[in-house]
Amino acid sequence: MVIGYYLRHRDEVHTYLAERQYQANMIQQEVEQRFSPIGICDRLLARRNQSIGASKRSS
Repeated sequence: MVIGYYLRHRDEVHTYLAERQYQANMIQQEVEQRFSPIGICDRLLARRNQSIGASKRSS
């Protein structure tokens, strides 16, 4: 059923997917401007290490 729809409406499906990809790219750019992804791994690891250290001290 889905394959049949795709085969009958290829242009519409491709247009829809291209628009969704464009929207996803715009949202990603907006989020990256607001919340810099640079150094995210280091910040998350530091937060995790602080959390682990705090839980060990309270035990």
